Amino acid sequence: MGLYRSSSHVYWRCKYHIVWTPKYRFRILKDKLGKELYRTIYILCGIKDCEVLELNVQPDHVHLVVIV
Repeated sequence: MGLYRSSSHVYWRCKYHIVWTPKYRFRILKDKLGKELYRTIYILCGIKDCEVLELNVQPDHVHLVVIV
């Protein structure tokens, strides 16, 4: 994708850095759950026409940088 997205009369570039944490930062996002979350985020971004720039699933938090 290019640096900017465009429509008929507008150009835009919207990046979001999102951080999720489980309640009390419990270390539950590992093994199967972490892999499933990683896969699910990519699937949902594909459905919503978003581009994932960075995705990092740690045991106690998730970092996501996405272009919408």
